[in-house]
Amino acid sequence: MITTADIQQLRSNIKQARMAGKRIALVPTMGNLHAGHLALIEQAKQQADYIVASIFVNPLQFGPNEDLDSYPRTLEQDRQQLQQTGCQLLFTPSAALMYPNGMDNHSLVRVPQVSEGLCGASRPGHFDGVATVVTKLFNLVQPDVAVFGQKDFQQLAVIRKLVQDLNLPIEISAAPIVRDSDGLALSSRNAYLDAAQRQQAPQLQQCLRHCVEQVIAGRRDYQQLLQECGKELEKAGLRPDYLELRQQDLQPATPNSRHLVILAAAFLGSTRLLDNIIFDL
Repeated sequence: MITTADIQQLRSNIKQARMAGKRIALVPTMGNLHAGHLALIEQAKQQADYIVASIFVNPLQFGPNEDLDSYPRTLEQDRQQLQQTGCQLLFTPSAALMYPNGMDNHSLVRVPQVSEGLCGASRPGHFDGVATVVTKLFNLVQPDVAVFGQKDFQQLAVIRKLVQDLNLPIEISAAPIVRDSDGLALSSRNAYLDAAQRQQAPQLQQCLRHCVEQVIAGRRDYQQLLQECGKELEKAGLRPDYLELRQQDLQPATPNSRHLVILAAAFLGSTRLLDNIIFDL
C-alpha cells in the first residue's frame, strides 16, 4: 500500500490505476479506524479494483467548542489495518495542504435542506465543512464510487444530494452500521467513554428499537412516542440532543409514511453518541 500526503503523487498513482482499466473507490475517514471503517473498505473492494482511503481530521467541520484537538489520531495503527485489509493507496493530507489560504478564506460547499435540523441544528456549520472537504476529496481522487457508513445518516443524505446537484459522476454506496455485541454503534468517539458509561451506552440503540417496534405494531402518535422514549433515555443517564422520526429522504414523517428512519444523538457525559434505525412499514 502506498501512503502519501502529496497531491501529485496521489493523482499519479490513480492515473496509473485508471490507465490499467481499474475501477476506483474512495473511502474517506478521519482515522482512528475500527471494524466499521474496515467494513467500508471491504464493501469498496466488492465494487472496485483500486481502493483509495483518506485519513484527515477536518478542522472545517468542527465547532469552536468541539473535540478537534482531542480527537484520537492513530495514523500508524490505521495504516497497518488498511494495508492488511487490502487498500492500495492511503491519502493523509495536512490541514495546510487542504486549506492553503486558511479556512476563513476558503470557498465553501453548502447543501441546503437536508443539512438543516438534526445534527445540522446542534452543530452549526458542520455540514458545510463536511460537504466542502468531501467535494475536495472527490475532485482530487475522481473516484467511480465512494463508500460512506449509514451511522451518519444525515451526512450520507447531504453527500448524495451534493453529488446529484453538482452532477458528479460518482456512485455513492451506503454501508450498514457495524455494532458491538451489545448493539452499540461503533464510533471512534466511543473511546471517550469510561467503563460505567460504556455499560450505559447501548441504551440508546435499545430505545430506538423500542420505538421502531411500537411504530411497526401500529402506533402513530409519533410525538408522544418520541417524548416517552426521550424520558427513558434520561432515566438511563443519557441526555438527548435530538430524537426524531423522519421519512428516509429526511422529510417529516406522517401517519401515511412507509419508508422511515428514526435518528438520535445523545450525550453520555461529554461524549456525543449517534445512532439510527432504517425501517419500512
